[in-house]
Amino acid sequence: MTDQVTTTFSGPVLQVTDLTVHFGVDNVWVPAALNLNYSIERGKVLAIVGESGSGKSASSMAILDLLPENSRISGSVKLNGRELMGLKPAQMQKVRGGQVAMIFQEPMTALNPVYTIGFQIIETLRAHFGMSPSQAKARALELLDLVELPDPLKAFDSYPHQLSGGQRQRAMIAQSISCDPQLLIADEPTTALDVTVQAEILDLLRSLRDRLDSAILLITHDMGVVADLADDIAVMRRGVIVERGTVDQIFNEPTHPYTIALLQAVPHLGQRGDQAIDMTAALATGTDIVVDAVLAARIEVNERLANEAAAAARRDSREVVVKFDDVVIEYPKHGRVAAFRAVDKVNLFVRQGEVLGLVGESGSGKTTLGRAAIGLLPITEGTLHVADQDISKASRDEIHRLHKSVGIVFQDPSSSLNPRMPIGDSIGEPLKLGKGLKGAALSAEVERLLDSVELPRSYRSRFPHELSGGQKQRVGIARALSLEPKVLIADEPTSALDVSVQARVLLLIQALQQQMNFACLFITHDLAVIDVLADRIAVMHHGRIVETGTRDEILRYPKDPYTQRLLAAVPIPDPTEQRARRELRRELLAAGNDV
Repeated sequence: MTDQVTTTFSGPVLQVTDLTVHFGVDNVWVPAALNLNYSIERGKVLAIVGESGSGKSASSMAILDLLPENSRISGSVKLNGRELMGLKPAQMQKVRGGQVAMIFQEPMTALNPVYTIGFQIIETLRAHFGMSPSQAKARALELLDLVELPDPLKAFDSYPHQLSGGQRQRAMIAQSISCDPQLLIADEPTTALDVTVQAEILDLLRSLRDRLDSAILLITHDMGVVADLADDIAVMRRGVIVERGTVDQIFNEPTHPYTIALLQAVPHLGQRGDQAIDMTAALATGTDIVVDAVLAARIEVNERLANEAAAAARRDSREVVVKFDDVVIEYPKHGRVAAFRAVDKVNLFVRQGEVLGLVGESGSGKTTLGRAAIGLLPITEGTLHVADQDISKASRDEIHRLHKSVGIVFQDPSSSLNPRMPIGDSIGEPLKLGKGLKGAALSAEVERLLDSVELPRSYRSRFPHELSGGQKQRVGIARALSLEPKVLIADEPTSALDVSVQARVLLLIQALQQQMNFACLFITHDLAVIDVLADRIAVMHHGRIVETGTRDEILRYPKDPYTQRLLAAVPIPDPTEQRARRELRRELLAAGNDV
């Protein structure tokens, strides 16, 4: 009966009518989504966008009845004309995976860590189709090849932790599409990925949509991803859809104030104030010379970097407070794991009052450099000077003294703040240990720091779990700046935040940097964020700095092929421009493969 409906129904794949979700909290029904109405046609992508807490994920989970027991769902959800609300558990189980598949944000939590990738795909196939083990294995290998894993057989025999983030995401997509679903629900499928891996996953989803003719419900807060993949958009705020339209309508002619504010908060690579850079034109110039650039870079990279550093030094006479000279950092051999050189002959400097943006993919060595700069990792070769101290072979006491001059803001504030300690105590701890402040003097300084990061003084008695992600990150910034450091290391401080929260945190860091005049090493894989903040940019790849320069030099005239590919992979929150960038990226990749 279901198959008959699937093959003959001519309406939308998914029809949602008056979908409402409440959660029971302290004996009160709290609304998460209210009267949602939308539909998705076959072969189309609908993006539901909004900030954390807007109800995006809760409403999508309600489609498959995956919400916890304290939830209450009403309304209508029809899949190919068949009502899903009220289905018995056994009936819904056949819908999940068989007709509707879900791609989660973090594959490490979605995949079972104790089973191989192949076993998990075979389990899905046998549960829905009753295949023999040999048939299921053959189909699993086909699926792993379909999602373009470089070695399907190796991936089949691997456990989730043995694959990279992008490979795990591809493996989870292979499992999701194993039953040829009519609807794919993708919940933040690229948030944790580097821009180059993200671009590959978006290409894959686009290809699968075309090959399978499936409908895709995309849930995200990344407007660049929306511009790259979506056909239609529904904007959610506080559980309500406030605006709907095609991707071109929403981006070019938004009408609701919240949609306008959301789009204005998105950092746009190549634009800072009135200093716009035509990124597509800059990269298009590079496609003609990319092959020659690859060959030249292999021979002249060290000379070019030395010349760039010398020219930069002549342009600016401010004190250098962080300096890496031929720094090598290795992780020693551990059991059967061979020694690994994470940083190789890096030369880099940051001046007082300057923001240096350090960009690159995961595994490039960015965080390793940042941790070395605060003495958390020893260097193997070279010299490292930070805040007038040579910490190349520093003792524990010397590192302790260094921490009075260097602050660090971590990527995840939830894991860097003590959950058992009130916010005021977390901010005050460095002041007690570093300056010996007590009593009224300590209390006054904590309140001053809360003021500086624009948090109410009453928050000093709250615990981390009582604050939002953006508020916790502000606490982390206040703590890092409590001793008025000469150097601030910011390691992916905005990657986990919504775009509007991210915009406010970036403005805060800018204001504090101008006020306190500290040197800042800002580490990220988000080039649009670096574009907003940085005075200079350094690009890192496989443990080496491949290119350094001013914002204009890197964004307008990218010389290194890797920098060109990195810039081309960044999704732009503009559908028309993103289409041009996508074609340009294909040309760059093709040119690189010709070398």
